[in-house]
Order: sequence, then structure tokens, then C-alpha cells
Amino acid sequence: MPTVNEIWEALKSVKDPEIPTISLVDLGVITAVSLDDAGIPHVRMTPTFVGCPAMDFMQQQVRERLAQLGFPHSDVQMTFEDEWNTNKITEEGLRALNQHGLAPPPRYEGVLELEVLNNTPCPYCKSHNTTLHSPFGPTLCRSLHYCNNCRQAFEGFKPV
Repeated sequence: MPTVNEIWEALKSVKDPEIPTISLVDLGVITAVSLDDAGIPHVRMTPTFVGCPAMDFMQQQVRERLAQLGFPHSDVQMTFEDEWNTNKITEEGLRALNQHGLAPPPRYEGVLELEVLNNTPCPYCKSHNTTLHSPFGPTLCRSLHYCNNCRQAFEGFKPV
């Protein structure tokens, strides 16, 4: 039977449905994994925002991956007890966002100011010579930017 650590590692293959370069583990959506005395895995997930339309799909993906590991029964729960924030994204996750063409969010402490979006580096050429086009992107978690060096439009993953 796989251990909790092996389950965590296996769940890294479950990708975010919107950003397929990042796993739910590295995005910080999977927040806890445990095994009970009967050997049933319990997985807790916190979505990036309350209205996320992919919540059921993500839970099903996790259940399917656990079944592939040999767990026909599992308890996969979506919880809102702990708020998700971009500081939960792992270093590997930040690289995966960049690989997808999204400027990763900066780490932060304290209160976030809109000004942080003005300092978003280009995910293509790494230049900081960028312009915030709009704080509102195609999804709640993204902003729109333009790189004045490589002349590429790009999206930034907003820190929350």
C-alpha cells in the first residue's frame, strides 16, 4: 500500500485543468493527505476561489489518480476552512506558471497594493520594462500586461 508521501508524489501528476503545466499539489490546491486505519486516503483541497467552475472536475481527477494507485475508495473533500493564496504555490509551481507563459505572482507579506501589478516581469524575456494593460484578465486570478522589450502581450498571475 502506498504511503502518504507516495500519495503526495503521485498527486503531482494531477494537473490544473486551466493551466496544464502546473499540478494541483504545486498550485497549493491540495492541502492535506492522510490515510485512516482502514487504509482509505483522505485528501483535502482548497480551490483558488469560491466560484471556481472546475472544483468537481479536480476532485474527480484526484479520485481517479487514487484509484490508479490502488485505492478504490477515497475521501476527497473541497474545503473553504483555510483560504487559498498565491504564497501556497511551490517554487516548482512558479516555474510551471512561467512555462505556461504566465508571469508568476510575487511572494508577499502583509497587505497587497495594486502597485505590485506594475512590476510584473515578462515571462518570455524576463524584462521588467512592462506595462500593466488591465488588472482584469480572462479569469479572476490574472491581469493583462505588455512587454516593451520583446513586444509580447502576456498575462500575469495576480497575487492574492
